[in-house]
Amino acid sequence: MTSPVPFVEQIAAVVDASLKTIAGLTSSEEVAQATPALVGKKSALSQLKSSMGSITDSEERKSAGQALHAAQTSVDAALGAKKSDCEATEMAAQLLREQIDITEHLVSGTSRGRLHLVTQATQRLEDVFIGLGFQVAEGPEVESDFYNFEALNMPKSHPARSMWDTLFVESEEPGSVVLRTHTSPVQIRVMQNWPPPIYAIMPGRVFRRDTPDATHMPVFHQIEGLVIDRNITFKDLAGTIEAFTKAFFGDDFTSRLRPSYFPFTEPSAEFDIRRANGSWIELGGCGMVHPDVLRAGGLDPEEWSGFAFGFGIDRMAKERHNVEDIREMYTNDLRFLRQFSS
Repeated sequence: MTSPVPFVEQIAAVVDASLKTIAGLTSSEEVAQATPALVGKKSALSQLKSSMGSITDSEERKSAGQALHAAQTSVDAALGAKKSDCEATEMAAQLLREQIDITEHLVSGTSRGRLHLVTQATQRLEDVFIGLGFQVAEGPEVESDFYNFEALNMPKSHPARSMWDTLFVESEEPGSVVLRTHTSPVQIRVMQNWPPPIYAIMPGRVFRRDTPDATHMPVFHQIEGLVIDRNITFKDLAGTIEAFTKAFFGDDFTSRLRPSYFPFTEPSAEFDIRRANGSWIELGGCGMVHPDVLRAGGLDPEEWSGFAFGFGIDRMAKERHNVEDIREMYTNDLRFLRQFSS
């Protein structure tokens, strides 16, 4: 008859078998499935712990308890290490499967994309005006009737509203919301929010119900300028237009002002530029800010005065690059666009 295996040796055998099982696990899922059988309530170690009551010798019971604790710690550590290894391996495999190569490769014989003509013109205009001491301001493209017309000295039914073919947006009050017809509404917002003195330009997209032709588009771009300060005169406006003309086009160009009418400026003028060959081209409108517009912007016309000017960026790009038909700039024909470098 064989003698019973000593308790400590039983523990060692269970630990050895458990570590071999753990070593053979290959995934975090297998580790999770094997954990209850190795260290759970029904595991071999738990059964040994339950049988310690049969040990009558106190010293032997003490040694068995220490051995069981060490065994439990050893198996727990092995399971934790295996779980970490499996998770690291699985994460590396997942990253390898899902990785995206964002390396930029420049293939010989090809060229990068370029900025659109209008974007080029806008950035160049902004650079010129910033160099003249202006700041850039922006406003929403969907505007209320107040900002687009009323605050600009065009109350409802004013005949000047017929100068703009307006696109209206559906709203609770018909006719109260529009796609802005010019960038002038930003003037009012700037006056309401910026403390004077104000030297600002406002580039942006505008919308009118125009039929596309060689010089018109229903969606186009404008840049507006606004100066509000004390003792501003028409002479300051003329000088600013001339300084801009030379800064943007070159010293061979000059400007002139012709009387005109705009409801938000008084007096008003159209300004032209003279090319190096002596011919003139109309560029935009300008004038002294009307007192009613200053009041709508929250400024006292007895204390502040100013001027405003604006012109089309698309037409500016068209003239600069000698484009005959403005529609060509929006057909997305790469043969056309590739002619112009940014």
